[in-house]
Amino acid sequence: MAASSVLFLLIAAFAAGTHAATFTVRNNCGFTVSTRPGGTWTFGVPAGTSSGRVCGRTGCSFNGNSGRCATGDCAGALSCTLSGQPPLTLAEFTIGGGSNQDFYDISVIDGYNLGMAFSCSTGVGLVCRSSSCPHAYLFPNDSTKTHACSGNSNYQVTFCP
Repeated sequence: MAASSVLFLLIAAFAAGTHAATFTVRNNCGFTVSTRPGGTWTFGVPAGTSSGRVCGRTGCSFNGNSGRCATGDCAGALSCTLSGQPPLTLAEFTIGGGSNQDFYDISVIDGYNLGMAFSCSTGVGLVCRSSSCPHAYLFPNDSTKTHACSGNSNYQVTFCP
């Protein structure tokens, strides 16, 4: 039986160790994005995670572990091992490691598919509601869009803020 769902994607190079950050993903959309409308998803990310991403896949239909998504499709796989096919609004992060800082941003370089808010408990809140979002990376050398916050911070990602 085919199940219609939209999946959450987290791609990270996890290092061994305890969780340095807790991410809470909330779906404010009127449709499923990683969880039902109004639902939340929480996960921990260890210190030293050099690259991680959260994005919402939309228009998905799966039968077992194979299917298709309208945005963010991962070659028909239920679980992505790399970023899905554009367009994708991305929350990107690097968690501490040897420093006392984390870094985070929103990117629409690979296209825009969902409104997103991304915030760190000790940093500025970013909100992106369109493809011309002033808080998001719009092109690869747009280096003013990365923000820092204290290490061991917690994060909130909201779809359809």
